[in-house]
Amino acid sequence: MKNKAIPSENSAPPAPGGLSPVWSEALRLFDADLRRRGMAEKTRRAYGTDVGQFAAWADAHGLEPQTVVLRTLRRYAQHLSEAGIQAASVSRKLAALRALFRVLREHGQIAANPADLMASPKGEKKLPRVLKPAELAALLDRIPVSTPLELRDRALLEVAYGAGLRAEELVDLQVAAVDFDGEQLRVEGKGGKTRFVPLGEHAAEAITRYLGRARPALSRQDGERALFLSKSGRPLSTSDVRRRLRVWTRQAQLQGGVSPHALRHSFATHLLDGGADLRSIQELLGHSSISTTQIYTRVESARLRSAYASAHPRA
Repeated sequence: MKNKAIPSENSAPPAPGGLSPVWSEALRLFDADLRRRGMAEKTRRAYGTDVGQFAAWADAHGLEPQTVVLRTLRRYAQHLSEAGIQAASVSRKLAALRALFRVLREHGQIAANPADLMASPKGEKKLPRVLKPAELAALLDRIPVSTPLELRDRALLEVAYGAGLRAEELVDLQVAAVDFDGEQLRVEGKGGKTRFVPLGEHAAEAITRYLGRARPALSRQDGERALFLSKSGRPLSTSDVRRRLRVWTRQAQLQGGVSPHALRHSFATHLLDGGADLRSIQELLGHSSISTTQIYTRVESARLRSAYASAHPRA
């Protein structure tokens, strides 16, 4: 039987009506489990797309969850690779399938998780973009503090770098999350996990100016709790954050793409350079696993190798 084309990365999960009742129920159980765990909407949809694509493929091959074995998953991974799916995306899809079969095992639908022994393909791991402190100073200090939008952008990006927040966490911040007395921010992270991060002097000053001189001018309705508002008075979106960062990156004449995640990577790397331990950085970033944080040891190692190669006479 010929393999059907894999739907695009951005396509919605297959409609349950197009699948067998068994696969439709499996996807329903999986989505309910992700909701129960407080999975972020964006992540939940991505996982739903990945498992939905596999369900469509398996259904087309006459396979049900109970008949999927390790060999089946290997065939599927090969199918993805032949379809031009990058190794990192294949790994993500296999991670989603591990989670799917874990849920089915917990509900007694299958006896064992066939994905437990499935190794993910090894792809090239790219080091994150890290800005130098001088580049960040050039970026942040160049933002004027005259108009409400300038004051907002200055506070927004000072907090992004000063607290190492994800773009989603930035736009979810509420006014009540700012604790000036305690010099900290209350951040609602992935999976509904709350953490507290220090509020640095520059970020605190920027927020104070913004709250005093800009936010009242941007606010259009009483009771709006979001900290950062658009010019129409609505909470910012993550695309707004990326767009405003691109504007100021061009103003600072910084080379290469600078994303909100690059500010977060820079935050963590500069902490490591300054002597902070990985466990502390893990807590500040809101990583659930230390293995996620360990990417910064690779960043530091790469920086040291570069310094050695350029400075040591016998490198």
